[in-house]
Order: sequence, then C-alpha cells, then structure tokens
Amino acid sequence: MSNENNAAVQKTSLACRSSFFLTDFCGNLLFCIIGSYILYFYTDVFGLPVTVTGMLLLFTRFLDAIDAPIWGSIVDHTHSKYGRSRPYFLWLAIPFAFSMWLTFTTPSFLGETGKIVYAVFTYLIAGIVYSGVQTAITSILPNLTKNHEERMVLNSFRMVGGSVGAFISMTFTLPLVKFFGGDDPQRGFSLTVGMFGIIAVILLVFAFRHLREQNVETNKAIPVKDSLKAVSGNWPWILLVTANLLVWIDISVRQGTLIYYCKYVLGDEDLTSVLNGVMMIVCLITFAGMAFIVKFTGKTGAMLLGFVLIIAGHAGIYASGSSNALIIACWIAAAVGQALICAMPFGMLADTVDYGEYKTGIRAAGFLTAIGSALCIKAGSGLGAFLPTLVLDHYGYVANAQQSADGLYGITMNFVWLPCIISVIAAVPMLFYKKYEAQENTIVAALQKRNAA
Repeated sequence: MSNENNAAVQKTSLACRSSFFLTDFCGNLLFCIIGSYILYFYTDVFGLPVTVTGMLLLFTRFLDAIDAPIWGSIVDHTHSKYGRSRPYFLWLAIPFAFSMWLTFTTPSFLGETGKIVYAVFTYLIAGIVYSGVQTAITSILPNLTKNHEERMVLNSFRMVGGSVGAFISMTFTLPLVKFFGGDDPQRGFSLTVGMFGIIAVILLVFAFRHLREQNVETNKAIPVKDSLKAVSGNWPWILLVTANLLVWIDISVRQGTLIYYCKYVLGDEDLTSVLNGVMMIVCLITFAGMAFIVKFTGKTGAMLLGFVLIIAGHAGIYASGSSNALIIACWIAAAVGQALICAMPFGMLADTVDYGEYKTGIRAAGFLTAIGSALCIKAGSGLGAFLPTLVLDHYGYVANAQQSADGLYGITMNFVWLPCIISVIAAVPMLFYKKYEAQENTIVAALQKRNAA
C-alpha cells in the first residue's frame, strides 16, 4: 500500500476528533477550577488560615505528583477489549467528577481540624484521579493513528478542547457561584462544581464510546527499570521537564493570585471573570496559530517569546494603575505568552522520546510523557499555590478584610513580580535546549534507518 493510501486509511473520523476534543475539555472544565480558585476557596470560602492552606497545597500536590509515573506504568500494562488508554475515560469519569465535587464542598459539621483532614483527603484524591485521566489523554494519541500528520490534527483538537473547557471554567465559575449560592459561596461552589461534574461524566462516556485504539498490539510493555534507562543521559528531556515544571508554577501563580489582585488592589472582584475569559479566548486563538508562530520562531524560540510576553505583560499591568483598558491590553500580551509556554512542551516531549530512543534504544513514551506532563502540572501547581501563601502571610494578608499597605504590597508582589521572576528562571534551561532542537532531523532520520534495518 502506498504512503498516500496508508495516510488515507489512517485519517481519523470527525467523531474520533470530536471525542479527543472532549477528553481535554472535560479535564480542564474541572481541573482549571483548582488552578484558578482553590487558593481563594480555601482561604476565603472554606475558612482555612492562609499558612495552613499553603502547607496543605504543597504537601498534597507533591505527594500526589508521584503518581504520574505510576499511572503511566498502569496504562502501559493495561490489557482490555477496549484497549489500554480508552477504558480509563469510562472507569474514571464518575470518580473524577465526584472527587472534584467533594473538594469544593464544605461540610457544615466539621471543626477546624476536621476541615484540614477533609481538605487534604479530597484534594489528594481529586489530584490522583485527574492524573489518571490526563495520562490516558496523552497516552492514547499514538494508538489512534500511525499517521504523524493526523496526530498533529488530533493534538490540535485536544488543545482547542482544553482551551474551551478552561474558558468556561475560569470565566463562568464565579458568576455561577453567585447565581447558585447568593450570599452563600460555600453552597455556590458546591452546586457549580457538581453541575460541571455531571457534564464531564456525560461527555467522557461519549468520548469513550467513539474513540478506538488501532495499534495496541504493536506496543510492548516496558519494565520500569528500562524506562528509567531512557531518562539517563536524555538531556533535552531533563531540560524540558525542568522548564515545564517552572511553567506550571508560573501559570498557577498567575491564575491563583489574579482574583486577589482584582478584589483587593483594583477593588473589582468581577474583573477576574472578565480577564479569565479574555485570556482563554486569546489562548484559543494562539493555539490555532501555533504552527504559524513556530514556523518563524522555532520551538525553543516560541517558548522564549512566551516568557518575554509574560514579563512584559505583568510589568505593564503594574504600570497601568487602575486603567482597565491598559490592564486588559497587557493581560492579552501575557495570555499569548502563557499559551505558548503551556502548549509547546506537550509537542516537544515527543521529540525527547525520540532522543531517548536514539541514545538508548528504549522508546519509553508513556513513562517520559507522564512525568513531563502530569507530574509537572501537579507539582508545579502545588508550588505555584504554595509560594503566594508565604508572601501573603509575610505581608499580613487578612481574608475578607480591607488590606493594609503591606498586605496590598504582598498581593502585588504575588501577581505582578513573582510571575516575572519565575519566567526569567524558566527561560534558562530553554536556552540550553536550543542545540538539541537543531539535532531533531538528524535523530529522526537515524531512527528511521535503524527501524528499517
């Protein structure tokens, strides 16, 4: 069969593309509520002290981050009539939605100690289940088609789906909390997340029904010890994972402290939803034009451009004072930057898998991508939620009260300058990554020759 005919056979259906769109849509519809509002929820709604909240988020995120390689190994060793990755959309749909609902539900009978235990347990379980969903989304792609161009199409559907889910979550959560809860934000958060959870269950089951893994039989299970060998000497993977960890710290800080800046510094809490909505629209447009941008900047250049735009955007917001028009303009620039640094590592991880195979002969795709994506997202989110609590506590932040000058300075430090500092640090490993990007064509050609032998 010719390459042309083979490509035609491997072209995926609209139902398959739409289902892959829905997987990340559901993941972000629920998980982005954690990224954007969990810090605010715990301090201003659930009623935990800011120092306790910081330690809780750090402890649970790092404890829960170690499940990423475990999930990767579980999926790689799954054998069912549905495939390896696909069944997890069915098996984890209800646990994912239910654990997220519990996380944002406040039982009235709990005391202070009970609240802490409840928060640790629910937040930890929600994160573990999310890792399973996220691992399945990433690992199923190679099994949907062997056509590399079609994989890029499917990945675009995934990124757009994730953006739409994040847009709905970040834009409408607070208005829905007020709509359902009125003066009771605890009730509002519980009902809002519950509604999102029901939607996610229905759509994940739909995705399960319409996705098909086509080449599971050709994938051999890789022992963990061999997977670790693929890490040894894989410097582009090490550099990219380091940068991606910092990326998710950066993103978590930006999204988690936005509501504080709007509420206390700008005096307009409702501006949070507006800026979140603007950001997700901008991210969606940026994702759609990603290939065009990379054509001119290269992959490393796109990442570095993203960091520059975040720094310029946040510094510009500080200089904008109380002008909403200027703040939105600078926020748009930073949103383009966030879209670039968020999306690029997902595609670049595949290149580091090639490098690992080139150096060691081991293609540990599931293991390497699970650590490079799920672990970085969760550990980075934990650190990104923890660091601002240190700053808030140091400068005397008091929840639901008029802030002192020091308190306002701490909020500004968190939202404006901390993302700038992290962006500078994250850019350093990408400067070293550039030389490995230049070797990609040579590595791909060598692997093709080796596999054809």
